[in-house]
Amino acid sequence: MKFKFGALLLTGGLTLAANALAFEPSKPECIAPAKPGGGFDLTCRVVSNGFADAGLLKTPMAVTFMPGGVGAVAYNHINASRPDDGDALIAFSSGSLLNIAQGKFGKDLDESDARWVGAAGVDYGAVIVKADAPWNTLAELVADIQKEPTKYVLGAGGGVGSQDWMKAAILMKSSSVDPKSMRYVAYEGGGEALAALMGGHIQVYPGDVGEMKGQLEAGKVKMLAVMSPERLDGEFAGIPTAKEQGFDAEWTILRGYYLGPKVSDDAYDYWSAQFSKAYDSPAFMQTVADKGLMPFKMQGQEFDQYVKQRVSYMRDLAREAGLID
Repeated sequence: MKFKFGALLLTGGLTLAANALAFEPSKPECIAPAKPGGGFDLTCRVVSNGFADAGLLKTPMAVTFMPGGVGAVAYNHINASRPDDGDALIAFSSGSLLNIAQGKFGKDLDESDARWVGAAGVDYGAVIVKADAPWNTLAELVADIQKEPTKYVLGAGGGVGSQDWMKAAILMKSSSVDPKSMRYVAYEGGGEALAALMGGHIQVYPGDVGEMKGQLEAGKVKMLAVMSPERLDGEFAGIPTAKEQGFDAEWTILRGYYLGPKVSDDAYDYWSAQFSKAYDSPAFMQTVADKGLMPFKMQGQEFDQYVKQRVSYMRDLAREAGLID
């Protein structure tokens, strides 16, 4: 009996060890669905550098680039060729989710064709005007726009249906102004849009909080509102949210990662656990901050459901704006 009991203990121990090591990536990879240097590259560097700094990977994570369609090419590639590849994390942003919501990733692909596994961090939309603009509150700006909707021009680094356009549309909708009536100019990136604001070609820039830090410190712009659910901490704590000023205008700019739709539960649980550990690591969170992101700690099934809810929300917004049927 003693022998059998010992054998059972040994077998049980081996089983537990096998379960604990059910999955471990042999060639961990982060796919950035764009050319080097952009937001997707940044997102991949958060996980590749951050996990390394936190000691969470035995093998260094490679970063590869697969540009096209704000993530559409990578999404189609993973679904067609690597749906069960547990080694590959793919970076995404709110812009990716907005395109999924509008059917731009393919008529046969939607938010259910991925396993959303963890967040890198967030930024938030912001309502920005020149420092010498006549408005000091969002209510003052909105009052003027309501009187003469076509007099004031909004502009940002994205065309109709983009994230930046959607921020402007949400602001208009919350102000009881038909988004279809707003004057909006699309520029090639936020830098051009900011230059247009400073040059007086547009009056309102629906940009991002993080990118405005230097401009605010230099006294070149005013941030009338942040489009976050609650007031931000730190240097932006003094800026009110649109919501607290009476306008239901919220836009979270999420950056995170997904896995292929047929990745095993063991692989999914492995990466979910790694993100959970990362959020408790000062080294990882410093990497997040160094990349200009704010903390957003969510992983696993909770994150998967959150992403799907965001896509549903964006789909409703796109439908209301007349972008989709």
